[in-house]
Amino acid sequence: MQRRQFTHSLVAASAGLAFAPWSHAVGVQDAMDAKVVTIGCSVGLTGPLASLGRELKQGLDAGIAQANTRGINGRELKLLAIDDGYDPARSEDNARKLIADSNVVALLSCMGTANNQRILPLVDEAQIPYVAPQSGATSLRKAEYRSVFHVRASYSDEAQRLTQKLVTMGISDLAIVYQDTAFGREFLADVKSALLAAKQPAPKAFKLDAAGAQVNDVVKQAVAAKPNAVLLGTAGDVSATLINEFKKVSPSTPLAATSVALSGDNLRQLGGKASGVALSMVLPDAGRTSVALVREYQRAMRALGFQEFSSRSFEGYVNARVLTDGLERAGRDLTRAKLRTALAGIRNSDLGGLTIDYAGSAPYVGSRFMDLGILGANGRFIG
Repeated sequence: MQRRQFTHSLVAASAGLAFAPWSHAVGVQDAMDAKVVTIGCSVGLTGPLASLGRELKQGLDAGIAQANTRGINGRELKLLAIDDGYDPARSEDNARKLIADSNVVALLSCMGTANNQRILPLVDEAQIPYVAPQSGATSLRKAEYRSVFHVRASYSDEAQRLTQKLVTMGISDLAIVYQDTAFGREFLADVKSALLAAKQPAPKAFKLDAAGAQVNDVVKQAVAAKPNAVLLGTAGDVSATLINEFKKVSPSTPLAATSVALSGDNLRQLGGKASGVALSMVLPDAGRTSVALVREYQRAMRALGFQEFSSRSFEGYVNARVLTDGLERAGRDLTRAKLRTALAGIRNSDLGGLTIDYAGSAPYVGSRFMDLGILGANGRFIG
């Protein structure tokens, strides 16, 4: 099939945080007495997914700043975002220190699948509210994690939507290029499950190492297999490198990827080469100003001087909105336990084009929004 047919926060180094033993951390019933309440985040501002991390943080900053303009029960909110270089061990260390900080009321949008696999047991032990882990991995969505409030749909949902769409188009001979990371391996398993459910053959799988070093060889192997379409189980810069190479070697091969595949920086670097790439979407298009939530997001970004809009910063903004909604509901006598209860009580909350609902038992997942978009020559979604 031819392609045309397919178509201000506080940033600190971890060394700057005083470590306290678990027994000294604020208990789930201890009141937050400070006028300034801190929200903790471990995020890859450097490393292989730095462009995604920076855009995520911009959106978090915008959401927190917007909440502070109207006030949250007389308190000011600050985001303490610590760089972990997308290293799971550093993420775990950051989370331990943030949880032990007596003024951190919650964690928000720590980034990465393997990173969150290290963080969630700590969250469960401390019973600190944690909103919007920045990963859609099914392995993170366990019923025992009752302090964790996911916002986005899962990678499994994305794999099913992409697979179903391709199958309905008559495309069943698929290849998947995936990175040998926790995210890449889980996405491969999700695609296999979706194809099995659709009674279609398993995809031809081609593995990149964790660093994405052998892109040229893997692309040649995938093209030689002559698939009808290629799914990318990658995120960030390596996705852009893969797309660029596929467009050179086999420009007519249809490409599809997940919501975390490309940052705004990646799209700008690809330019017209991104045209025709299909992406699953877990939020409305960040450029569609007919949606009230998108207009509010863009207004909040501009208020901090950000003029570029992306799916990743939009997701950060939405995640911050969900947390601040919970803080408002928790009331003036704030504790971690009260915030957790307030978040669990969110029902059919319309943010202006996206509904958040934590009804039912854990694992708590606020949104099942799912769409599919095709990128145009300007790196924006068509239609």
